[in-house]
Amino acid sequence: MNKQQIIQRQLKNLHAIFQRLHEIFQELPQKHRIIIISISVLALLLVFLPSEQELTTQNANNQNFEVGKRYQVAMPGQLSGKKNSPSVEIPSLNKSKNKPLADNAASTTTVNSQQQSNISWQTVKVRSGDSLARIFKRLGFSAQDTYAVSTAKGKDSNLLRKINVGDTLRIANNDEQKITALEYPLSKTDTLYINLVGDSYQSHKKTKTVEIREAFVHGTINSSFWKAGTAAGLTNGQIIDLANIFGWDIDFALDIRSGDSFHVIYEKRYVEGEYIGTGSILVAEFINRDEPFQAVRFTDGVYYTPDGKSMRKAFLRAPVNFKYISSSFKRKRFHPVQKRWKAHRGIDYAAKTGTPVVAAGDGKVTHSTYNKYNGHYVFIQHGNGIVTKYLHFSKRAVKKGQRVKQGQLIGKVGATGLAAGPHLHYEFLLNGVHRNPRTVKLPDAKPIAKKYKTEFTILANKRLEALKSSKSAIMSMATKEVSTQ
Repeated sequence: MNKQQIIQRQLKNLHAIFQRLHEIFQELPQKHRIIIISISVLALLLVFLPSEQELTTQNANNQNFEVGKRYQVAMPGQLSGKKNSPSVEIPSLNKSKNKPLADNAASTTTVNSQQQSNISWQTVKVRSGDSLARIFKRLGFSAQDTYAVSTAKGKDSNLLRKINVGDTLRIANNDEQKITALEYPLSKTDTLYINLVGDSYQSHKKTKTVEIREAFVHGTINSSFWKAGTAAGLTNGQIIDLANIFGWDIDFALDIRSGDSFHVIYEKRYVEGEYIGTGSILVAEFINRDEPFQAVRFTDGVYYTPDGKSMRKAFLRAPVNFKYISSSFKRKRFHPVQKRWKAHRGIDYAAKTGTPVVAAGDGKVTHSTYNKYNGHYVFIQHGNGIVTKYLHFSKRAVKKGQRVKQGQLIGKVGATGLAAGPHLHYEFLLNGVHRNPRTVKLPDAKPIAKKYKTEFTILANKRLEALKSSKSAIMSMATKEVSTQ
């Protein structure tokens, strides 16, 4: 091996080392990367910036001397500044520069120490019934102080009017009992700052950068979907979100079977390296009775099938979170109150009194009233000849003529009218004909817009590939565990 080949081999090894170091660096939390970069920049500055002594020597060498003219240089101990004695005094490193700088530094330190000693901070937790005025009064501040702080310059000062029980305020005041600063953490990322600047207060909101990392979970249902989600490590909110994503295709009260499974990639949020909670579900798969359903979240926050169809339908399959169906859609049913056989043209969803009921789709309220048969009831007219009816409310939340959106609260479950117990009686009519709400084909919502189709396809392929890789890794680990047992 000649010398050139040896050099090329060494360069190749160095390149591999640097590439691995770069990969390790990218895997570090953002906070650690910032620290490493800061230290590196400081080290470079220390290496390349000239020292004060070098600058002094350079400045001395750069003095402009006239040729043929005699100059006098003051020697140590010699008096300078005599008349008719033009001279250039070479600055002394210890006297001319360091001493004044040291004096300035000492002065600054004294001022800062004095300011710190004059300011005291108090931390207050908001109690039930508290307002900013009540908190300030409790701390010994006046109504004028409350007004001045709450009307601080800047659009964010009005956030102080929305303080909630359990929130924390940090308030600083000086020896004269004048408020100099206030800090109000609005969330794990946002903090409101109000500072005394001159004779007035100014407000601003600061938002910390959130780092997003992706996580994968999977679960298999043995007894219930909720237990499987909890065992997989999903939060209560994520379990509900997952059910909502697939809720138009899967009835989570009646369709779930033992052996069904789910796979999810979701966001984990960090601030300065500290975990602050979960974000959105990015891609999910639910296998129900061996039939796979997949959903991908796009930048508009809507979930679509891999081919761009909306996961949501124009109507909810069930407009209430119910315990069970107490009476199905039947041509003949014995009425529990009237004690006679008659057609049951809707579905009765048994639920606790007060359970929220939402609009199954967008539309206009045509009826919102009470009678002795239906109790408190609401009818909604939708497009394409569709009407939905909701009976036996304990309380109505909408008025006649009001426009409602899908998922909007319209009332609460009750047992008013001819009802044997608390439940929602729900009807679905198409062109005046009653249809079974559980089996009627629901119209789809709009698919993704054509101008975003290419962008979505690229994102969907990336998300689904990540989901496939994560599933493969889990299966591989499970196979290894089985083989080692």
